[in-house]
This record gives sequence, C-alpha cells and structure tokens, in this order.
Amino acid sequence: MSGHQACLQLVSRAASAQPALQIELEGACVRFGRKTALQGLNLQVRAGERIAFVGSNGSGKSTLLRALHGLVPLTEGRRVCGRREDGQAWCQAMVFQRPHMLRLSVRHNVALGLWLAGLPWRECKVRADDALHRVGLHTQADRPARVLSGGQQQRVALARAWALQPDVLLLDEPTASLDPCAKREVEALIEQFADQGLTVLMSSHNLGQVRRLATRVVYLEQGRLLADVDVDRFFHGELPREAQLFLKGELPWC
Repeated sequence: MSGHQACLQLVSRAASAQPALQIELEGACVRFGRKTALQGLNLQVRAGERIAFVGSNGSGKSTLLRALHGLVPLTEGRRVCGRREDGQAWCQAMVFQRPHMLRLSVRHNVALGLWLAGLPWRECKVRADDALHRVGLHTQADRPARVLSGGQQQRVALARAWALQPDVLLLDEPTASLDPCAKREVEALIEQFADQGLTVLMSSHNLGQVRRLATRVVYLEQGRLLADVDVDRFFHGELPREAQLFLKGELPWC
C-alpha cells in the first residue's frame, strides 16, 4: 500500500469516527423586513452535542434556534439536514420560553401532539403517561394544564417534546421565567435527556447554566457568529473582544 493510500484511509477513518451530522447551516441569513437577524452564519450540529447559544438581547439566539428547527425560512444560504443510518430524518422537538398550554388535561396536552403525528390514540395516552412519569408529573395527569405553576408547565412542555422521542432537542431560554427551585428541576431534566444521548441546543442568558449543561458555546453578536468554542475555552480562553466584554458584563449576575 502506498503512503498516499494509507493517508487517505486515515482521513476516511477520522471522518467516520466523527459523530453523525444532524443539521448544518451554510451562509445562513435571515431578514425581517429591513432588520437582519442572522448574517452569513455557518454552523454544524453533530449527534450528542450540548450547544449553548449566548449573546445579548437581540443578538439572534432565538432566530438561530428557529432557523435550525426549520421554523424560520432563510433569506440566503441553506439548511442541510442529515439522516440516521436507517435513512430516516433526525427527529427534532422544540420547547419555547413560554410554552402554550391547551385547555385540556395535562395528559391530553402531551398526547395530542403524538396523535397529530399519526399515532393511535391508545398508544398516545400510554406514551404521554410515560413522559409525564419521566418529568415527575404523573400525579398531575388529569388536572387542567393551565392551572399548573410556571415550572410545572415547562416540565409538561419537556414531556411533550420527550414523548416524540426526538434525536435533537431545541430549548429557547427554558428557565428564564422560573424561580430557582423550578430552574433546578428543569436543568436536571435537561441533563438527564442529554445523558441519554439527545443532542441539546439551548439559548440562555444564564452563564452559570451554560457552564453546567453545555459542552460547546456559540457566541452571537448582532446576528453574527463570533465564537464557537468548547465551554472551558469560552470561560477561560482567548475570545473576540465582543465576547470578552459580554462575559465581563454578565458573569457578576450569574
């Protein structure tokens, strides 16, 4: 075997050893009228990653999550979705900062999404109960979802997402409006989901939370991606000046 062939084999093995590509944005731009929310953004998401999107208000974090999920069309660039080994698309689920609860029981709030996805109603209820047990709300299954506390509603939203058995979980400021106790409960669930192998993409203003939950940090400024580094380097390594100023302004408040 020639040296060139051996080199090619090593490159091929290194590429195959990488976790599978799930979502990629290439040159992504998003505009709302005259406002540019994302500009020239390149990003790859691979299986099992825990990525936190950080930046000041209006930096593009929520828009980026929605673009990755396919909820926001790109003005320029393209979104590429990988496939699992069985050829099926990676399943995604998103939880919003203020989840909407339907005027239904907690169980039916979870089961309805499964039914809309085409599952038989009996299976929907079984999977809804499993998901509610997973988030510690099985005793609340028959209560109206809208009477629950904010932390409990966020756990219902996580159950609704988890019941879909997603490969990728997108979270937009999942604990922003919760009290400290509810934040800890939701963070614990997110960590458990990530430990099961789910890819977690999360926007957050809470840098302490980023330290606890993320392995990779993407810093955005006015719709531009200025840093994409592992979590240790983000807090202790060299960063662009804008990111350094952001850290200096935010860290005392974590």
